[in-house]
Amino acid sequence: MRARSSLFLISLVSAVVCTPVVFWYIDIAGAQVMESSNYGIQSDSINFGGGLSDSAGFSLESSAGEIATGESTSASYVLRAGYQQMQEVFISLTGLAPVTLSPTIPGVSGGVANGSTTATVVTDSPSGYSLTIESESAPAMVSGVNSLADYSTASNPDYEFAIGVNDAHFGFSPFGDDIIDRFKNNGTSCGVGSTISNLNCWTGASTTATVIAESTSANHPTGTDTRINFRVGVGGSVTQAPGVYVATTTVTALPL
Repeated sequence: MRARSSLFLISLVSAVVCTPVVFWYIDIAGAQVMESSNYGIQSDSINFGGGLSDSAGFSLESSAGEIATGESTSASYVLRAGYQQMQEVFISLTGLAPVTLSPTIPGVSGGVANGSTTATVVTDSPSGYSLTIESESAPAMVSGVNSLADYSTASNPDYEFAIGVNDAHFGFSPFGDDIIDRFKNNGTSCGVGSTISNLNCWTGASTTATVIAESTSANHPTGTDTRINFRVGVGGSVTQAPGVYVATTTVTALPL
């Protein structure tokens, strides 16, 4: 599931706007009917014959005398009983409302503008889901031939969003119960510790999908929110050309 968001920065005049387009799909993944700490049986069968037959070129798995097969439904559940019935999972991605970064950044003195949007993922996949973000271009935020650099970090994000007097950067920071360890912190550094705090652990957008949240279990029907904070910082010694700066990002949710 993907959602595309366009971020617009009107430097010196206005702010940033984001318009999402959401694409829905149902994907296929495994669902265990019986499991332990070491194993999971995806599909079981009650019968008196059958099994695996193979040759150098083919493999055949069969069942004989199977009972209690077919599909049964209710208002809340669907049961597909029988030998190796197809296992389907549901996943949805909603939210990602338009974003406005504020306040307006003056072209002479510089400043910082903030905005955020929330992605809500709902899935019944027993293995959970993964949520990623990627930018359409590098740098992500451009206005014609002008651009704002992507916020640059080492392997782990920066705990604070640091902007020097000669810097002009665009970055993001995720916040939510399912964010990955890279965006957690110990109060001073990211990628260490287990603290989940809002407006900490900043990094730059990339044209390669970056995992921001992940779960190993189903969350249907309540779902899980991940807030994505965006920030633009312009240093006081930077003369940033005025105009409309656009950053297009794609947020994707996939079942695991």
